[in-house]
Amino acid sequence: MDVFGVMIGLVLLFGIATLVLAVVGTVKAAKAVAAKVEKHEANARRAVETATLKAKKYTKVGPPAQIATVRLKLRTSLDGTRQVLEGGLAQDGQLGESLALLTRLDAHAAELDGELRVLEREPDTARIAAKLPELRERAERITHAAETMRWAAQDRMHRFADDELSRLSQECESEAGALRHWDTGAGSGSASGAASGTAAASAAASGGGSAGVGGAAGAAGSSGGGAVRAGLTDGKGRPSAEDLLGLADPLAKLAQRLRKPSTGPSAGPSAS
Repeated sequence: MDVFGVMIGLVLLFGIATLVLAVVGTVKAAKAVAAKVEKHEANARRAVETATLKAKKYTKVGPPAQIATVRLKLRTSLDGTRQVLEGGLAQDGQLGESLALLTRLDAHAAELDGELRVLEREPDTARIAAKLPELRERAERITHAAETMRWAAQDRMHRFADDELSRLSQECESEAGALRHWDTGAGSGSASGAASGTAAASAAASGGGSAGVGGAAGAAGSSGGGAVRAGLTDGKGRPSAEDLLGLADPLAKLAQRLRKPSTGPSAGPSAS
C-alpha cells in the first residue's frame, strides 16, 4: 500500500507540475502576443496621427497650421534619429548610449506634443499667439538635439565604412602582388633548366666517340622530354610539346642515327 500511495503521489505531482508549466507558458505567450499587438497598435496610431498632421499642415491656415507644422517636424526628427541609431546599433555598440539619450529626449517631446495638442484645441486666439513661440522654441531645441545625434551617428558609420574600405583595398593590393610572383618562379626555373643543359653538354663532350655522341643525344632527349618543362608537362599523363607539335618521331630518328657506328676513314685501315 505504501508503494502504491507513493506512485500515486508522484503521478499527481507530475500532473500538477505539467499543469503549472502549461499555465506559465500560456501566460507568457499571451503577454508576448499582447505586447506585439500593442506595439503594432501604437505604430498604426502614430502613422494615423502623422497623416492627420500632414493634412492639417496643408489644409488649414493660421495657428492650427503652425501647431501642426511644429508637431510634425518634432515627430519626424525623432523618428528619423531613432531609425538611424537602431539601424547602426548592431555594428556599433556605442550607439546604445545615444539611443538611451534619445529615449529621454523623446519623453520631453511627448510632453511638448501634449501641450501643443491642448493648445490646438484652445479657442482663445490671443492665448495661442502668446504660448506658441515658447512651445516652438522648445520644439526647436529638441529637434536640434535629435538632429545632432543623427548626423553624428551618420558621420561615425561613414567613417567606419571608409576605414574598412581602405583596409580592404590594401589587402586586395597585397594579394594582387602575391599573385604576380609567378615571374620570380619562372626565372628560377629557366635558370635551373639552363644549368642542367650546360652540365649535360659538358658530360657529352668529355665522353668522346660514338658513346659521347649517343650520350649527347640521350641528354638532349632527356632534357627535351623531362618533367621540368613548364606549362605543358606540369602534371603526370599530359602530352609533351613534341607530341603536340608532331616532332617526337623526327627526334627519335635523329637519336637512332647518331647512335650508329661511324664508317669514316678510320675504319678502313683497321679492317685491312
